Amino acid sequence: MIILKDVTKFYKTEHGKNYILKNINITLPDENIGILGRNGAGKSTMMRMLGGIEFPNKGKIISSNSFSWPLGLSGGFVGKMTGRSNVKFVSRLYGKNRQATNDIITFVQEFSELNTYFDMPIKTYSSGMKSRLSFGLSLAFNFDYMLIDETLSVGDAKFRKKAKNALLDKIQNCYILLVSHDMKILQELCTAGLLLHDGQLYYYKDINDAILHYQDINKGKK
Repeated sequence: MIILKDVTKFYKTEHGKNYILKNINITLPDENIGILGRNGAGKSTMMRMLGGIEFPNKGKIISSNSFSWPLGLSGGFVGKMTGRSNVKFVSRLYGKNRQATNDIITFVQEFSELNTYFDMPIKTYSSGMKSRLSFGLSLAFNFDYMLIDETLSVGDAKFRKKAKNALLDKIQNCYILLVSHDMKILQELCTAGLLLHDGQLYYYKDINDAILHYQDINKGKK
């Protein structure tokens, strides 16, 4: 489970503090959770906090689960290193031995379909190529939760189908935290929902109830 104790998150702006969360206390059971909210509500920030990548200004988020980095996130790659070298580096960082590292390299190389670019510096990659490398790398590791931030649209139609199928297989053995504006994807992949609105966090055991609340907010209702 994921426990939020008196959690407050804000960013300072020239107009004052922009609150993402205000004094939130909630316990989330382990399940596939979709995160909804209007643009600028802080959905991605919320997901990164739940995954331990960002931290609240006040309060604590407690969990014994392991979390992936957000699928498709490419900001952590070293631009001067090749795709292969970056994958090797991450594998060693996570304590993998030589054989496991080689297996991960083989998997990511085949999955990403980067061909000769796999042995070229990351700085020569397009954003889509970086996302494909990151997506494959995320799938190569086992986590309790996969963090997904609107990354199911990476690549062409063939690769998107491949990525989605691979993810569906992956989540048979783990949970997901998914940020998306695609209601069909949320309904397909998630059982529960979190709605972020005006600094408050609403939990719904049924993702459809979260979607209904989100639609009401977009209609101007509370």
